[in-house]
Amino acid sequence: MIVSSEHERLLRLATRASLAVAAILIVAKGVAWWFSGSVSLLAGLTDSALDGVASFLNLLAVHYALRPADDDHRYGHGKAEALSGIAQSLFIGVSAMLIAYQAVERILHPSPLGAPGLGIAVMVLSIALTVALLMLQHKVIRETGSTAIRADSLHYRSDLLLNASILVALILAVLGFQQLDAYFGLAIAVYILWSSVQIARETVSVLMDEELPPEISLHMVDLARGVHGVLGAHDLRTRISGNHWFVQLHLELPGHLTLSVAHAICDHVADAIEDEYPKAEVLVHADPREVLLNPAVI
Repeated sequence: MIVSSEHERLLRLATRASLAVAAILIVAKGVAWWFSGSVSLLAGLTDSALDGVASFLNLLAVHYALRPADDDHRYGHGKAEALSGIAQSLFIGVSAMLIAYQAVERILHPSPLGAPGLGIAVMVLSIALTVALLMLQHKVIRETGSTAIRADSLHYRSDLLLNASILVALILAVLGFQQLDAYFGLAIAVYILWSSVQIARETVSVLMDEELPPEISLHMVDLARGVHGVLGAHDLRTRISGNHWFVQLHLELPGHLTLSVAHAICDHVADAIEDEYPKAEVLVHADPREVLLNPAVI
């Protein structure tokens, strides 16, 4: 299956935008944390730093996944995206534990925050950039169905909540509730850890060749049976590799058909499924069924 140039452009744009946003936020949060000492800001800085690493790995994975099939990888390189998702879930889990550790330390040993105004300004910038990135990722996911971009988007959605929570914590610190900063950081750590589990579950299902949803498989069988000359369809098998769906199924065709006619019907079935699901690559096997000769069936 050939990946369209627009498809490739969107994937590369999303990965580069993600890396750029992470780099900007690392610098901004680092400066704000240095002057404020906020645990919540440290949580955001740690998460953004790991975002940068994950986004870089994501960029490499998408670049590799877009390579066409070769002699060593006849089904393409799409599962590189799932491997990237696993790496992201590990990085997110590590960041959650680091944040939790810092939050517990601050709860046990309270200390006042400095320059909360700078921290608030940085968090407003973080929220604006994250929202813009999520809008771009949503468009790319809708157009490409990329596993890697979906994992990255889930991560940045958790970042949006994280950034909003940090903003609330800093505002409360200005109002005199500085101890809440550490508790916000701890709550954020738990949420981030849960996000990492969600990402891992999704990517493992791809690596384990999990079938497409049942409703899609049933629709594919209905499409096959709807092609003129097909007597039945069975043994549908599906799996996902990156942005590609690999589909195999058996068709029951009249046994008296010539090879040319049977091959043409198989092509029509593959076209019917691929027209409905452009990401699918369909392989059809014809099984003969003996029927009474009827020209209308041919």
